[in-house]
This record gives sequence, C-alpha cells and structure tokens, in this order.
Amino acid sequence: MIKGTSCNSWLFHCDYLFLITDLLSVGRYRGFTLFMTFLFYTSYHLSRKPISIVKSELHRNCSNVLRPPNFNVTNNETWCDWPPFDQDNYQKLFGALDNSFLVTYAIGMFISGIFGERLPLRYYLSTGMVLSGFFTALFGLGFYWKIHSIWFYVFAQMMNGLVQTTGWPAVVTCVGNWFGKGKRGLIMGIWNSHTSVGNILGSLIAGMFVSSAWGLSFIVPGIIIAVTGILCFFFLVEKPEDVDCSPPQHHENPEQEPLLQDCCNTEEIFGSPSHGPVNGTVMPEPSGEEPEAISFMGALRIPGVVEFSLCLLFAKLVSYTFLYWLPLYIANVAHFEAKAAGDLSTLFDVGGILGGILAGVVSDYTGGRATTCYAMLIAAAPMLFLYNRVGQYGLGTTIGMLMLCGGLVNGPYALITTAVSADLGTHECLRGNSKALSTVTAIIDGTGSIGAALGPLLAGLISPTGWNNVFYMLITADILACLLLSRLVYKEVRGWCGYSTRQRG
Repeated sequence: MIKGTSCNSWLFHCDYLFLITDLLSVGRYRGFTLFMTFLFYTSYHLSRKPISIVKSELHRNCSNVLRPPNFNVTNNETWCDWPPFDQDNYQKLFGALDNSFLVTYAIGMFISGIFGERLPLRYYLSTGMVLSGFFTALFGLGFYWKIHSIWFYVFAQMMNGLVQTTGWPAVVTCVGNWFGKGKRGLIMGIWNSHTSVGNILGSLIAGMFVSSAWGLSFIVPGIIIAVTGILCFFFLVEKPEDVDCSPPQHHENPEQEPLLQDCCNTEEIFGSPSHGPVNGTVMPEPSGEEPEAISFMGALRIPGVVEFSLCLLFAKLVSYTFLYWLPLYIANVAHFEAKAAGDLSTLFDVGGILGGILAGVVSDYTGGRATTCYAMLIAAAPMLFLYNRVGQYGLGTTIGMLMLCGGLVNGPYALITTAVSADLGTHECLRGNSKALSTVTAIIDGTGSIGAALGPLLAGLISPTGWNNVFYMLITADILACLLLSRLVYKEVRGWCGYSTRQRG
C-alpha cells in the first residue's frame, strides 16, 4: 500500500514537472515569437515611411534656399526641386506615388491571405521582406541614377505595395497561433506598437539623409527589411505544434463576448456539413486531420467581419492620410524644415502606441471591441477639428494635439487589425480551424487598405483648395466609421445588460 502510494505520488510529481516544463517552454516560444513578429512588421512600416519625409525635399520653396556658387538656373523658384516634381502639379504626382503603393497593396491584400493559408509562413514572410527591400532601395537608386521619369518611381511603388501584402496576414496569423483569447487585446495592443515604432524609426532614418542625399532615405530602410527577412527565414516558429507545444485556448466565456454568440451555420462557411455543431456545440477538427482552408465568401459570413472591415476602411483612410501627408502639412502650415517636420510628425505615432495599448486594455476588461472603437472614433472627430484650428499655436500645443489625435485615430485602427481580426479568425463557428485566420485578417486589412489608398489620393486632390477641406474630409470619414459599428455596439451593450441580469438572478 505504501509502495503504491509512493508510486502514485512519483507519477503525479512527474506529470507536474512535465506540465511546468511545457508551460515554461511555451512561454519562451511565445515571447520569442512576439519579439520576432514585432521586429518583422516594424521593418515593414519602417520601409514605407521614407516617401512622406522625402516629399518636402523633392519639391521645396527654392527662393529660400541658398544657391551654390557658379550655379546657372533658369527658374529661381524650382531650381532646387527634383524633376518631375518641380511643376505646379507636384501634389498630384505625390498622390500618384502614394496610390501606386496603396492601390496595389489593397488589391494584393485580398489575395495574400489565401496564399498565406496555403504556403509556409516562414518562406512567405522571408520572400516578401527581401523583395520589399529590393523595391524600396530601387526607388532610392533613382537619385543616384539621375532618373526623372515619374513612371520609374510609380513602378517601384507599385511593386513594393504588392510584395508588402505578405506581411500583415502572416504576422497576425503567427501571433494568433500562439496566443489565446485571454489577454489578447492587451498583448496585441502592445505588440501592434510595431506600426508606430516602424513609422518613427522610418522617419528618423529617412530624416538623417533627406537633406543631403535623399536616395539613402530609401536604400538604408530597404537594406534593413531585407536583412530582417533573412532572420525570419532562419528563426521564425510558425505555430506551437511545430515544436511540440500545446496550442492556446481561443474561447473562454461566450456570454461575456456578445459578438461571438451570434454563431453562424458551419456548413455555410465551409460548404460541407462535416464536423458541424453537435447538440449546439461546435466540434473541432479531428486530430491528425489537416483542416481545410476557408473560402473568401465563407470568411465574409463570419459575424462581424463585414462591419469591422468597412469601419476599418474609413479609420485607415484617416490614419494613412496622416502617415503620408502630415510632414508636408506641418512644413507648409507651421513652416518647419523637412527634417524638423518629419521629426515632429513622429509624435502622432507616439500617441498611436499609447492609443493602441489603451484600446486593448479597455476592450479586454469590458469584452467590447466594437464599443471601444466606437468611443475612440467619436472622440477623435472634435480633436481633429481642434488640431487644425489651434494645433499650430505654439510648440507645446502642437505636441499635445499630435499625440492626442494619434492615440484616438490609431487606437481603433490598431485594435481592429489585431485583436478583432484574431477574434474573428478564431470564431467558434470555425470549429477550431486556424486556417481561417489569415484570410479573415487579409479581408479586414485589405478592405481597410482601400481606405488607405483613398485617403492620400483625396488629400492630394483637396489640399490645393486648402488644408481645412482636407480635415473636413477626415472628420467625415471618422463619423462614417462610427456609424458602421452601430449595430455591433448595440449588440454588445444588449449582451452586457442580459449578462448582468442573469448574474443578479
């Protein structure tokens, strides 16, 4: 009897040690994956930022620039500009450059998620980063090759936009594979600061070279993302099963997650009745059986995907207009030099980091992703109006308003593209199929990228009529983003009221 008890205790002790070892192993891999994917997408955004910094160098007010001695010029106003951006239509040309990237990015994003589900993420990400580095550097080489054709720069932007679509669905899928529902908003809110960190580093690196040799403003970020792609190839661990770790739990208490209660018909999503709901419970894929990839239309049927996608379209329109036009706005309105305007614009991204973390914490605590986005978007509209009116009255006011607007604009954008995408990509209706995560992420971010393309385009067309009209356009987009979430906000509030009543009962 004593021996049996000792044996049982020893077996229990072994099981306990194995569990602790497994948890420590999972923890290390989670931390490593979080760090690596943070690094990867920081490099993606770092390589996108230089164009907004270099714009104010490609077209300058040459009458205020000291002319080199013995330099013969025919036009005192454009002698320091880089052709073809020395003409009166330079703002339209800048808009063409922005949209060459953003339109191909938006189109490619819808396709990227499909490839991301069917190809090894490590190879997919690595290839995308190396190619992105090549096309980013190619743009900068135009400076050294003395290329003055707009079509060269449009081609470089188009190809870069296409290959950069490899990034977002892949990194969100990796993080979603390793982290469950519990603190996803907080974790992804902190992790999503890579967007702002990349923008800040891209601004600072591009600013170092913009006044002396603007080609290096593209070549250096291009080298950085290509090197990061090589690191990805050798070190990325795609999912826990690859290293014999347990996968995370994606659902906890559906009663506190009103958006996840509206479970759709599994057959509608996958097109087959196999492994459907049994007695109201969604059954996971049998072990050892490769889960089938979800179709594009099947992903659209997941509750909340369409609403959040359309909301992100307008939220990203506002965010990307600031991304591409804020340095030029500061230079024109506050009369800063190109480098100073670029450095000051990074404060918008600092606010974005804080806003993304705040949105994640609040949505984790309340369980209301849509309501959190709605509240921040409502607050953003009057802040955008105030920034345009009083934001340039003193350096302190400029700093405060930039950070506040950055937090309120980028907070909902960050939450939707990370935690919301992961929530919907691991929806209960998917019966544990992780293959949907990449497609859902691509649909949401791809729809948002349409807005990202429209925002800078509209800014380029509207800005000649005055910056006030640009801000009216941004405020309108912000209000439309709020309206598109109204149904989901109502459902969340109603779900909370019902849950509270059941708790009291």
